[in-house]
Amino acid sequence: MDKTIVPDLAANPNDMSIQKFIKPFVFLGLIANLSQAQEKNSYKFDFGPAKVVKGYTQVLPDDAYSKEKGFGFDFDSKVEGINYDGKNRLTSDLVKSNKPFYFSVSVPEGNYKIKVTLGDQKEAMLTTVKAESRRLMLEDVKTRAGQSITKTFIVNVKDKHIAGGQVVSLKPRELTKLDWDDKLTLEFDHQTALQALEITKVEDQITVFLAGNSTVVNQDDEPWASWGQMIPRFFKSGVAIANHAESGLTLGSFLGSKRLAKILSVMKPGDYLFIEFGHNDQKDKGPADGAYKLYTERLKTFISEVKKKGGIPVVVTSTSRRSFGADGKIVNSLGDFPDAARKVAMEEKVALIDLNAMTSVLFNALGEEPSKKAFVHYPANSYPGQDKALADNTHFNPYGAYKIAQCIILGIKEQQLGIAKYLVNDLPKFDLAKPDDPANWHWPESPKSSVLKPDGN
Repeated sequence: MDKTIVPDLAANPNDMSIQKFIKPFVFLGLIANLSQAQEKNSYKFDFGPAKVVKGYTQVLPDDAYSKEKGFGFDFDSKVEGINYDGKNRLTSDLVKSNKPFYFSVSVPEGNYKIKVTLGDQKEAMLTTVKAESRRLMLEDVKTRAGQSITKTFIVNVKDKHIAGGQVVSLKPRELTKLDWDDKLTLEFDHQTALQALEITKVEDQITVFLAGNSTVVNQDDEPWASWGQMIPRFFKSGVAIANHAESGLTLGSFLGSKRLAKILSVMKPGDYLFIEFGHNDQKDKGPADGAYKLYTERLKTFISEVKKKGGIPVVVTSTSRRSFGADGKIVNSLGDFPDAARKVAMEEKVALIDLNAMTSVLFNALGEEPSKKAFVHYPANSYPGQDKALADNTHFNPYGAYKIAQCIILGIKEQQLGIAKYLVNDLPKFDLAKPDDPANWHWPESPKSSVLKPDGN
């Protein structure tokens, strides 16, 4: 538009002729902005080559992700499209692959309800779905040949920005993590037949924030894993898990990198913060450091700040290391830190999940040698570029992380936390003293692996 014919609203804000001229454009701008917001926060995708269903966006096998388009198959995923020419156009075509594949959508920070439609007309399928940095969302979803089912789960998307212009101080490795990028990424295993996908931003979820170290963080690479990335699998809609943990952190470095500030900036009354630290705090050797000194003071700071926001703090004692004594039983390698955490929870009158005690029982039940199956113990050449054996007695593999997450679920039930009512109906049975055989547990591995040990021990 020629600028010479546009009235100067800034110079004459009360000019009614100007208001009359500009109002239609303001209205149209509002409608455009509203439409863009709706498109950005709500998507409906129809996968496969058949005629697209009204109200859905068609996704074909060659629809690769780009920032300009805002959605698509990601990380060089290769899928094929299949059309069975059925009456139901949404479920008669699909995409599938003989390898895990990724689909990403550009969305802003928030909680998103994900609805997936799965199934194949001619094959039985067994689907596992992960989100972002290998968060387990759906486990072993079975569909018979000819069956289509829908499943719903919640994914939290976060960014590093804090109100007031501050940002979370990320570690170099976090700069490439899917948890911190500008899109929502879903990972489907090689037994997935994906028919449709809906993504909707939701504001009504209870958000459970996680603060912790490498035993809690979402680990990007096989074979490393932590309980924080397994726990979403155990909740249905109503609860979102927002994992802000990072490897190598202490209570002090979590504060210093503005991670607690980030959590508090988006926390709503009724949200939770689970706090598990100790492994790395144990290594701080300053004059004020120690379980009953700075660790206790900082833990109380976390609790008080969460309470100010109307949130619900939950203290979690540190997971036991795989540290067996001469008698073949787990010995405490964390000094006074588990005891200090218990005392803070009691003094502050907040819920306590004694993960240290539970994991000691769990590892004793597994036994000294078999317990290696819960940790990153692998012979050389188990993964690409691994020329030496991996033997780590602190960090878990997926089986171990899953079992620790089940300990957390047990603690939630024992503490009668309000979020217990949102646990899934098909909650797997779990007995601390009788853990499942690792050989019978199914985990479809993700494509990316690393021999680099996470920070912390």
